[in-house]
Amino acid sequence: MKKSLIAGNWKMYKTPAESINFVSELVKNIKSYEDRDVLICPPFTSLYPVSKIIKNSAVKLGAQNVYFENEGAYTGEISPLMLKDTGVEYVICGHSERRNIFGESDEIINKKVKKVVETGMNAILCVGEKLEEREKGETFNVIENQVKRCLEGFDKFENLVIAYEPVWAIGTGKTALPSQAEEVHIFIRELIAKIYNKDIAENLIILYGGSVKPENIDQLMKEKNIDGVLVGGACLKVESFLRIIDYRG
Repeated sequence: MKKSLIAGNWKMYKTPAESINFVSELVKNIKSYEDRDVLICPPFTSLYPVSKIIKNSAVKLGAQNVYFENEGAYTGEISPLMLKDTGVEYVICGHSERRNIFGESDEIINKKVKKVVETGMNAILCVGEKLEEREKGETFNVIENQVKRCLEGFDKFENLVIAYEPVWAIGTGKTALPSQAEEVHIFIRELIAKIYNKDIAENLIILYGGSVKPENIDQLMKEKNIDGVLVGGACLKVESFLRIIDYRG
């Protein structure tokens, strides 16, 4: 059975001490689910202490970024081997903030996705259009180009998650209507079926990310092709994140 995935991206929030307090509270209060997985992606500085607290719990550990080499003279970067040895199971690749603030290209993201999976972890590939692209009717073209370029030469789909995150809905308070999100999720699934095959497309987990909160999670998760969410600000408070995890879709 394909499980849904509820992932929390902490971005650049929480010191190690704050992370320990947060995760201790989360683990203490989280319910047990058979139909969904829970993932948290703290900053690099919190990965190790958090990994100790969530060990043998219902919470999985993810990272927000990675470099595409195992080691070397790359000052300030973190390698996939370092992440895996810390207990990381998932790595976010190509988040819109990495693309738009730090200039990551589809080609760089492609290298990251491949290296993450090659190292034995799961890659969460983020794709999404900007507001001006949506207003020009370019959403599907943008998504198709990102998917094709970021997955060029890739074939380990059992270790891939795709997250659709419309850039205009991230941290803005604006959320794509469930029907809008579903429309793009259908497009992504049909695109994967067309490029690869129907089985891969049906088994692929596709998340929605963009101002997900307790007030809209239930409606989002009622959509057939939304397999989970990538949560930003609403995952930074235990009570809020617990409500999202406990969606009634």
